[in-house]
Amino acid sequence: MKKILIIPLLAISFVGLGSYYYVMHGGARDLKSETASYCVSSSDIASEFTANLDNSNKKYLEKAVAITGTITKLQDSLVTLDHSIICVLKNPDSQIKKNQTVVIKGRVVGYDDLLGELKLDQCFISK
Repeated sequence: MKKILIIPLLAISFVGLGSYYYVMHGGARDLKSETASYCVSSSDIASEFTANLDNSNKKYLEKAVAITGTITKLQDSLVTLDHSIICVLKNPDSQIKKNQTVVIKGRVVGYDDLLGELKLDQCFISK
């Protein structure tokens, strides 16, 4: 009787742990080798999100995007482009400076319409 209960519980546990591991670690992308779906300026993408949030989310969300802009704020691994695009660098680059024009490639994770900020993660400086 105990074997009948233990075997299905072990099977369910293994499936649960496997699913958890896949969700947490299996979805990592290598954006350096991925081609950017869109190459835009920071002002263009910011105005697109401001004008029509739903269409912009459908177009850009979870996609690799290369954005050209001027660095307005640097803080550890956070880079702000033109006061409205927040980029989380995968590996902080000590050679970038404030007021420098750069191309940052990253994954669009969302737009905060309250603060008017577009958020990207897994970013790196491509030029």
